[in-house]
Amino acid sequence: MNQNKDDINFNFKFPIINKIPAKFVLKDRIDQTEYLCNGELQSWTKDKITVLSPIFCCKNEDSIPEQIILGSYPSLDEEEALKILDSSINAYNNGNGAWPSMKVEDRIKCVEKFVYLMQDNKDEIVNLLMWEIAKSHIDSEKEFDRTVKYIIDTIDALKTLDRNSSKFLKEESIIAQIRRSPLGIVLCMGPFNYPLNETFTTLIPALIMGNVVIFKPPKHGILLFRPLLKAFKEAFPPGVINTLYGRGRTVASALMATGKINCLAFIGTSKAADSLQKTHPMPHRLRMILGLEAKNPAIVLSHADITVAVKECLLGALSFNGQRCTALKILFVHSEIVNDFLKKLSDEIEKLKINSPFEDDVFITPMPTEDRVKYFLELIEDAKMFGAKVINKFGGSYNKTYFYPTILYPVNKKARIYHEEQFGPIIPVVPFSDIDEPLKYITESNYGQQASIFGSDPDEMAKIIDALVNQVCRVNLNSQCQRGPDIFPFTGRKDSAVGTLSVSDALRSFSIRTLVAAKSSDLNKHLITKIVKENKSQFLSRDFIL
Repeated sequence: MNQNKDDINFNFKFPIINKIPAKFVLKDRIDQTEYLCNGELQSWTKDKITVLSPIFCCKNEDSIPEQIILGSYPSLDEEEALKILDSSINAYNNGNGAWPSMKVEDRIKCVEKFVYLMQDNKDEIVNLLMWEIAKSHIDSEKEFDRTVKYIIDTIDALKTLDRNSSKFLKEESIIAQIRRSPLGIVLCMGPFNYPLNETFTTLIPALIMGNVVIFKPPKHGILLFRPLLKAFKEAFPPGVINTLYGRGRTVASALMATGKINCLAFIGTSKAADSLQKTHPMPHRLRMILGLEAKNPAIVLSHADITVAVKECLLGALSFNGQRCTALKILFVHSEIVNDFLKKLSDEIEKLKINSPFEDDVFITPMPTEDRVKYFLELIEDAKMFGAKVINKFGGSYNKTYFYPTILYPVNKKARIYHEEQFGPIIPVVPFSDIDEPLKYITESNYGQQASIFGSDPDEMAKIIDALVNQVCRVNLNSQCQRGPDIFPFTGRKDSAVGTLSVSDALRSFSIRTLVAAKSSDLNKHLITKIVKENKSQFLSRDFIL
């Protein structure tokens, strides 16, 4: 099953500029100067950061591929970052600002207005998703639509939560009403692989619960938020959401060092999260909602349906080039079926369309940078040193930011890719004969997000399920790992996550339970009744959102 030397080089196709479909063409370079602070679009005239597309294009059939420069964005300095923080502090006003003290139904109206304005910018945002992170057109549209649905579902979940909180409780002669209150200032930082969707799965629940948000877009996927700045400005009171641009080590660290950030919502690497947390002078006061690394394994048992296992492992390992925290990043395949599995997996990879995101039915698109390709090549050479081989035709081929999906087999614990999260289209396969081998790997792993099991024997499957539910937070049966549906809890053990995200869980993550309580005396009963009947309090209320 080794590669034929004649098959090593794959002919990657670079788009020719004048043949890109007209609807996807970027007419002008985007040199962004605006950022949102205190409800106004401020203009930045100092340092800028250049935005390079992962996509290399040719001027004609014979020309050399050139990387496309998309534009630039403000590289704010520490002084400007602190002004943005001051704007947020003033808007929150120790919980007395217009936004945190606003009625829930009024906050909902603001978010509804935002999502309405957001949808007016769909085509531009989808196009920028394609150019900035090389996500296919169909997947870029799915990301936008899923984000809109998430916002609408979040609104519905908050209505339900608020209805359940509108009642009074009486226990041991104590009357109480329990509601959820905001945390304060939230610094929200999203990832490049789902820059819109995963950013908004923290930003929207943080906002709608009454927090004030400082939002820093990811390094890749930054210009696509430009069309939304006006929507944020029009939908929310001044200072409620501010945008932070620049280098994270400069601007984000400066905010954290003040100790005035109450919550860090971050999706990225544990190294970066740890660095930000250490910068905060009072880390015990810092609420953290983190989505971090994962090394989700698949276990393919001897009695698995190989057709199903291959299909799901292919999707799990290679959807959006394997650049998902929920991707299958290592496959343990029973030695009795591993050769058949590898042959079918290799055959299916050959069927995948590898091209620019503008092409119909494309599956593999360019990586974000050439440095990522160099890293993948390092992992492959390292695995080869310890006995692994590239199994599939064209595996390991590359050109600029293109990288062909690669199966490595047999991989063992000496190889870096056995332990490291590759976050790309490399599929390490480990043969096993004793189920204790993959179970030991999962137990000893630094990560604990999800796992997939493929098999048909109820007795063996049941035993593995019971072993895994205390190691990972989601066990998938005969299917790939995934986040959705968004109503399901999304979290991880060990170094994979802090906090839980889902439509309803996120509302709880970005708030804290607060109650007003009183002894059940005639005085207190009269007092509470008058406050409620005359709507004197925003918190102490029996308002019911329909």
